[in-house]
Amino acid sequence: MDPIRNPYSPGAGSRPPALVGRDAQLDAFDTTVQRLALGRPAKSLILTGLRGVGKTVLLHEFGRIAARHRWVHQPLEATEDLDLPASLAMVVRKAAMRLSMGERMAERRRRILGVLKRFQMRWNFPDSTGGSTTLSIEPLAGIADSGILDEDLADLFIEVATLAQVQGLGVVLTIDEIQYLPRDDLAALIVSLHRISQEALPLLVVGAGLPSVPALAGEAKSYAERLFTFIRIKNLDREDAAAALSEPATSEGVTWDQDALDLIVATTRGYPYFLQEFGNQVWDVAGGPEVITVADALQAIPLALGELDTGFFTVRIDRTSDTERLYLSAMASLGEGPYSSGDVAAAMGRTTTQVGPLRDSLIKRGLCYSPRYGLIDFTVPMFDQFIRRAL
Repeated sequence: MDPIRNPYSPGAGSRPPALVGRDAQLDAFDTTVQRLALGRPAKSLILTGLRGVGKTVLLHEFGRIAARHRWVHQPLEATEDLDLPASLAMVVRKAAMRLSMGERMAERRRRILGVLKRFQMRWNFPDSTGGSTTLSIEPLAGIADSGILDEDLADLFIEVATLAQVQGLGVVLTIDEIQYLPRDDLAALIVSLHRISQEALPLLVVGAGLPSVPALAGEAKSYAERLFTFIRIKNLDREDAAAALSEPATSEGVTWDQDALDLIVATTRGYPYFLQEFGNQVWDVAGGPEVITVADALQAIPLALGELDTGFFTVRIDRTSDTERLYLSAMASLGEGPYSSGDVAAAMGRTTTQVGPLRDSLIKRGLCYSPRYGLIDFTVPMFDQFIRRAL
């Protein structure tokens, strides 16, 4: 097929596989925005799921839905070394500046910049504006400067949400990889959102993270489940996975042979990221001109696996130590997960106590998670197969 017309390449304009079959999640978010716009209470959202299921794509789509309602969307990606006060101050400032354009909002702009400057001074981090925007602004004492993170974050959120409310608008903050937030930071975020929810202000936080996030949130604050709607994002069922492959091709006047379609759906197990990568490779090797055949699919499978091995999988294992790789290899040697922690330790010839630090380190890195007590599994789909190929 013509590689220039490849509808599976990133940014090609076709509906991403991650959005196929996600109408319920998109509608739920749209309803939440509309409820808050009317001054009615609504919960913030947290998307959970394995890597490659499309959580980040959904966050971007939520941002577009917010924009259709004229709400301001500010994204943030958590990392292992994230400074949460500094990062949230930055996104709140960006949101405030977008909300307060024009002379009519000049005084409100000065107020929130004053609050932000006081917050910056109290939490002792550099001015994220580069040191110039708030230089001439006097810090506003008594707001967001208690030294208690949850109270100060709540003050920041209330300031920017009130600014939005005055204009009939709202703010959506999306936080990807939320599992990387330290427990105290996550607890502070939850408490601050509690205050926002009590006042039904037009501010939503939408997080996305690994399947361990609900448990982490519950450990941070026992009432977290009352503040968030947790939405589990899974791989696509057979029908939606087939649509994710066939629809882009149809837009280019190309059809899939049913056996070829079934083969790729089975090989990818319906994971959106894999569907896009396999579709991309199938398109490039297919002779065409109008039908993708089983022969095309068989030729593309090793190419797609090679791309995943050198990219998607490898970047997640590059920073692991030799002993951590031994633990991952022991997991993969047991077949498909989830795995008993005791069985993994036995496969290494050690006790669970001896390998406990390795297990905890891999969970902290986001390579593994615990589906329930005593079990461990990979956060990356088909990672066991990659480990057996690579290690």
